[in-house]
Amino acid sequence: MNQQAFPQDFLFGAATSSFQIEGATDVDGRSPSIWDQFCQEEGRIADGSDGRRACEHYLRFRDDVALMHKLGLEAYRFSIAWPRVMPMGVGAINEKGLAFYDQLIDELLSRNIQPWITLYHWDLPACLGDQGGWLNRDITQHFAEYAQKMVARLGDRVKNWITHNEPWCVASLGYRQGEHAPGLKDPRSGWIAAHHVLLSHGLGMKAMQSERQDLNIGITLNLTPAFAASDSKADREATRRFDGSFNRWYLDPIFKGCLPVDMVPEVEEECGGALDFIHNGDLALIQQKLDFLGINYYSRAIIRGDEQSEGQTSRTLHADPADITDMDWEVSPDGLRELLLRLQRDYAPEALYITENGAAYDDSPDAQGRIHDARRVRYLEKHARAMQEALKQGVKLKGYFLWSLFDNFEWAYGYKKRFGMVWVDYETQTRLPKDSALWYRDLIQQRIIP
Repeated sequence: MNQQAFPQDFLFGAATSSFQIEGATDVDGRSPSIWDQFCQEEGRIADGSDGRRACEHYLRFRDDVALMHKLGLEAYRFSIAWPRVMPMGVGAINEKGLAFYDQLIDELLSRNIQPWITLYHWDLPACLGDQGGWLNRDITQHFAEYAQKMVARLGDRVKNWITHNEPWCVASLGYRQGEHAPGLKDPRSGWIAAHHVLLSHGLGMKAMQSERQDLNIGITLNLTPAFAASDSKADREATRRFDGSFNRWYLDPIFKGCLPVDMVPEVEEECGGALDFIHNGDLALIQQKLDFLGINYYSRAIIRGDEQSEGQTSRTLHADPADITDMDWEVSPDGLRELLLRLQRDYAPEALYITENGAAYDDSPDAQGRIHDARRVRYLEKHARAMQEALKQGVKLKGYFLWSLFDNFEWAYGYKKRFGMVWVDYETQTRLPKDSALWYRDLIQQRIIP
């Protein structure tokens, strides 16, 4: 059977984030982040762990880059720890902290691996958190200063930049639901944080472009296509609200310079009045011309309202009960294809990259030291086929970053969930590529699905 091949210029990489893998949280001048603080609060992290060691990538990065090369990666998406390079959040650069990223970038380039930098993957300097974090409008200017300084120092070698990773998670999990740092539970705070993250994205892009004009800059959104559980009015209304708050509240300002009009009255009601934290001109600042949109996709959402009507035809949440990851997320490659088609149709981005996609499964080494993670291989294969279908239908999809390179600190889950294609023994720091890593290596090399 003839297989569709991925284009030769389609970029295959893997992704990580600083707090999840670096460790070394108190060396070479790094200041605490809000996640360092959050981990010390009792009951916040499922296994009581923290990021002090993680994968010790700060110490082992040369060996890690050699492993990336061995696995055939064409690109590596990583984040800069803001408190490592600017311990006060503003002002002077910490040269020892920046030297780590300097060396990491040089090591990647020496192996012909493209560095892709995410500026903010949630580890805000605690000193800025103490000043209100993303609730303080001043942080938008602080982020722009940080972004410009990083481009000034690293932009000669790094051309691909992502301002923010998953603004919805920053705002909703951090300020509305209390599941992530800083652990607030307040609806109005969630909307304020969301707006300030987006505003800082726009200001950050302008600052970066004022420093260099040869960059490829985008933002990464976690997007979840929503489907009504039935055709009942309650389910359809609940689906509209979910899509409005989860997806369109971020997509519409970025691409259209406006808020989703159907959501404004509902958000105003949650905020107890007018959205006075959105100033004149803010939406125009947010709507900077993106070079690409990054998408983090894991699953779809089946939405049910309160109404229970007899005779409604319900969607099946789990078509195959075996296709549930350790996060209790449904494996839904069709959701990825439909999401890509919708983004192309409704927002027409210059380019799309899947900046995260993967699955958590707890597979361990056998007696021979092999990790047979067949479920992850199946997950990746299904999503690769969904990407091929989207490409065939004209979607401007340019690359894919598997999440994650390593098993790592999985935020509020601690070390309980393993997303890596490389298994990590957290005691000995041994790295073992899983079968999925070998499968991915073959995909990259052959450009067809193994």
